[in-house]
Amino acid sequence: MNIEQYTVKKRVAFQTLGCKLNFSETSYIAGKFDTTLFDIVSHKAVADYYIINSCLVTATAEKKCRTAIRQAKHRNPDAKVAVIGCMSQLQVEKLALMKEVDIVLGTANKFDIQKVLANIPDTKENKCLAIVPELTKHTDFNASYSFGDRTRSFLKIQDGCDNFCSYCTVPYARGRSRSGTITEIVALANETAAKGFKEIVLTGVNAGDFGKHHGTSLIQLLKSLTPVDGIERIRLSSIEPDLLNDEIIQWVASQKKMMPHFHLPLQNGSDAILNAMNRKYSTAFFREQVKKIKETIPDACIACDVIIGFPGETDDHFNETLSFLEALPISYIHSFTYSGRPGTHAFSIYPKISNIIKKERSIRIHHLSEKKKKEFYTQCAGQLRPVLFECDNNNGIISGFTDNYIRVKTTYDSESCNKIKSVLLSTIDTDGIFIAK
Repeated sequence: MNIEQYTVKKRVAFQTLGCKLNFSETSYIAGKFDTTLFDIVSHKAVADYYIINSCLVTATAEKKCRTAIRQAKHRNPDAKVAVIGCMSQLQVEKLALMKEVDIVLGTANKFDIQKVLANIPDTKENKCLAIVPELTKHTDFNASYSFGDRTRSFLKIQDGCDNFCSYCTVPYARGRSRSGTITEIVALANETAAKGFKEIVLTGVNAGDFGKHHGTSLIQLLKSLTPVDGIERIRLSSIEPDLLNDEIIQWVASQKKMMPHFHLPLQNGSDAILNAMNRKYSTAFFREQVKKIKETIPDACIACDVIIGFPGETDDHFNETLSFLEALPISYIHSFTYSGRPGTHAFSIYPKISNIIKKERSIRIHHLSEKKKKEFYTQCAGQLRPVLFECDNNNGIISGFTDNYIRVKTTYDSESCNKIKSVLLSTIDTDGIFIAK
């Protein structure tokens, strides 16, 4: 008799909060679980273990984490709830005091969660097991990639940050900048190709910092990834404007596999506020970077991140940002409302901006983003663009993204699933999505 047939498998549910990097890590951790011992189920299902990969970038993210913890315990009061990631790293004592929390692992050891679950006593003790190593000397890099999408995978190439922007907790939650080796990342890219992914999205806290501790660079990684068989698209995620050099722009322009899509975190259009944020560039430098991209790749999609309501941001500062963005040939804007984080320098900067003013400014940025997106879509109307179609059948509709990140839809055809097809960007539907022909 095989003893394994008598083993009752434990149900494990994962829930991810926060960034694409968290999503990549959760997916990779879940994909490595021993299927002879564990069944992976939805986080909304009844499970024996709930694992929450946490976020602490804003007060809203923190609140969502606490809500997720309580909801998990409510689904199954006998389950063990494990919290891993950024919130765990910075608020281990607070989490350990929550009656719903049984296990706390930080950012340095969250990849050990399966080992911890396999060895934790199957009892109903209320004592929390908290294992959160200090990050001061943590130099290990845990590579990962996401499994959740059948067409593209988010491939982690870098972690941590050395910038210490005045509003950001990431260096304290994830540690200093580090990355995988080129050999390691290429091996993971080959794994994603073997699983059928056509596109990889290179992710990191500060992806442009890749390789500096190995004597390599992001452009060297891009040149090593381009020949990988089976990967037909390589897309960059967010990259700091001061780390986007001319060679990277030229490589994206010259290579069919490289997607003409850049995500540049601006954060503010006022030099005074950029200085208070401890950012590493000026508005003039940022403008020049956008100009270089557009001159080299006219149809490139360029997204910007903007933080609204940073302490001390006056109406004049905000209007500077609005005018600066208005004049830039960008494609859309990701806006974030500033949220004070204890332990950061900005937490002690005054005056604070009221929530009413933040909301009003957010609305104005949102309207500008919609205007920019419409202008970009109009610029591309009538073009033939390659689209990687996803596999979902949404009421007879299949959709996907062009190389320059325009959402496109057409009548569902199973033969189009996970295929790249050249389509005509015909008209923009009422939902803002292009109808392909």
